[in-house]
This record gives sequence, structure tokens and C-alpha cells, in this order.
Amino acid sequence: MIQGVKDVYYNVSDMDKAVKFYRDVLGMKLIASSPYWTALEIGGVQIGLHWSGGERVPEIRFDEHGAHSGATLTLHSDDIVEDTQNLMTHGVEIVGQLDEEWGKLTVFKDPDGNILKLMQPGE
Repeated sequence: MIQGVKDVYYNVSDMDKAVKFYRDVLGMKLIASSPYWTALEIGGVQIGLHWSGGERVPEIRFDEHGAHSGATLTLHSDDIVEDTQNLMTHGVEIVGQLDEEWGKLTVFKDPDGNILKLMQPGE
């Protein structure tokens, strides 16, 4: 029987660079790492990084709302202004920002161009 979600993962071309980003910039806890697979955790969810064999991760279409295909990791923020500023301080490419009645959203790229989001729900 299906028990739940094991992990959500992104392909990465440079494992060391990706681990530093997800751990040091996004604040995820490192669980296990090898040259081929890294497991991290945030908020009780396991995030995986899968090595692409050094090949460039294919680009996907996106807009200010996020990716047009595949899954997108959306991280919950309780202070999206501060969290977005932290991303920009680390040179992260911000590709969209929305401020709607349902919440605030920042869409950004990891070092391989994978699309991620920060979301602060509305009041």
C-alpha cells in the first residue's frame, strides 16, 4: 500500500554546488549525500537531488507563476519579503513575484535553472 510521499527531487549537474544552495541558502537539513544522490529535509518533507551525470539540466518553460511542466517545489514562508531579500543577497535569479489576496509568491531558479517558489499565504 502507498504510505505517503517519500521525496520530491530535482536533477542537478553539480552536486556540490546544488547541496550548498539547498542547505546554505534555502536552509534545508542535510540527511545523506553521495556524488549521485543527496537527501535533504525541510518541514518534515524530504527533498532529493539527483545527479544528471554532469549533463546540463534541460530548461523548461516558465513564467512569473512558475514552471509550465513537471512539478514545482513550493516552500512556505512566513516573511516572504525577508526570504526573497535573502535569495537576492545570494545572487539567486528571481523570475517572478506576485502579491494577490490569496498570498504572496516569489518564483526563482536554483543553480541548474530548476524552478522553485516561495509562498506566503494571505491573511
